[in-house]
Amino acid sequence: MNDASEIIEAAALPESESEIDPPQIAGASVIGSAAAAVESVSARIGHYRWVICALLFFATTINYIDRQVLGILATDQTFKTAIGWNEAQYGYVNTAFQGAYAVGLLVVGRLMDRFGTRKGFSFAIVFWSVAAMCHALARSALGFGAARFALGLGEAGNFPASIKTVAEWFPKKERALATGIFNSGSNIGAIVAPLVVPFIAVNYGWQWAFIITGTLGFVWLIFWQLTYRRPEEHPKLEASELAHIQSDPAEPTTRIPWASLLPHRQTWAFAIGKFLTDPIWWVYLFWLPKFLNTSYGLNITQIGLPLVVIYVTADVGSIGGGWLSSSLIKRGWTVNKARKLAMLICALAVVPIMFAAHASNLWVAVALVSLAAAAHQGWSANIFTMTSDMFPRRAVGSVVGIGGMAGSIGGMLIATTVGLILQYTGSYLPIFIMAGSAYLVALAIIQFLVPRLEPANIDNVAS
Repeated sequence: MNDASEIIEAAALPESESEIDPPQIAGASVIGSAAAAVESVSARIGHYRWVICALLFFATTINYIDRQVLGILATDQTFKTAIGWNEAQYGYVNTAFQGAYAVGLLVVGRLMDRFGTRKGFSFAIVFWSVAAMCHALARSALGFGAARFALGLGEAGNFPASIKTVAEWFPKKERALATGIFNSGSNIGAIVAPLVVPFIAVNYGWQWAFIITGTLGFVWLIFWQLTYRRPEEHPKLEASELAHIQSDPAEPTTRIPWASLLPHRQTWAFAIGKFLTDPIWWVYLFWLPKFLNTSYGLNITQIGLPLVVIYVTADVGSIGGGWLSSSLIKRGWTVNKARKLAMLICALAVVPIMFAAHASNLWVAVALVSLAAAAHQGWSANIFTMTSDMFPRRAVGSVVGIGGMAGSIGGMLIATTVGLILQYTGSYLPIFIMAGSAYLVALAIIQFLVPRLEPANIDNVAS
């Protein structure tokens, strides 16, 4: 709202000189000599930061494979008979996951800021991989509730660690795209699961679906330990790329007390946005297979193609949403206008899902859900990136944890609500009405709280 915030916001634009690497300025300067021009050519920006982004992408893929297994198996009659639960109990099992995820996000975000992503991410993926494999030991709704609770605690580490890593490895103008790319792993995981899980369950039994998918995290851990270091400490990072990564204005390095984040409207804008929209994605993950099963009679071996179509489309939305705002910023738009236009487009694209509940044709329903899923992922790429727009890097993990906890609380409420709605009405219409309106309501609240996405004045608030 003041001149200082305008300067910081302008620094995020690629057209401003603060975003141009020193060699480029020297090469373009009238004072620059031929030697400076040669230096400009030789000091090209490397691409190692995208290797790090690829690791985040695969971690998110594994994360979503592990959490998707149960939803796919829930359409299998053999599995349902063995466990013997109803819609309400299935909702309670997912509520256990969401409750643990909420607690985990709050705690893990802070731990990532304290111990760093290399150690923190390693612990998280080991924890959730073991928890995923332990599902094979469950024999009742209560047993699955316990396994889902443990899985939620571990999986909570993925997004705080990934967002913090993006903030460390990318300048502001590239963060939305990097976030969109790694976040697209959630869709790849949701694509791989319906292709792989039915094959494993039919041929080897449902227990092996949990065991085999759970081992993927340990494979990823090897590459993470061999590859990841902070940019300043990485032996393979060229000086020109490090300068590019650090091209944003310098930030203080003092720790920010967790309590000092709560008074800021920027924290609440992110948290409320997540509270209202994250639950919609959980509905897709946990109930889409059941929706296709009950509405169109698809069994566990038939749901693969519709789910693949939905999540491939969502993948395009994830990358496209991040690309859109990043592209607008590169064209000279303010960060505020670019982020919010992208989010408005995504919010409007979700609205037609209201008609999916009564679609007479399977593929009409799939098309409507696909559009909504793509829009959610485009929205997600931008709302996650808002944290690094408004907060210094050393606070990003904590803010993402707070927002993620709010999203999981919303997920807890909707898991129980959806289970009860389906148990007593059997209709998906109220569920899709909630989905179609949530994003516009969230964007209106975000606009009210942070009309210009100005940076939070953290350092001037007493801890």
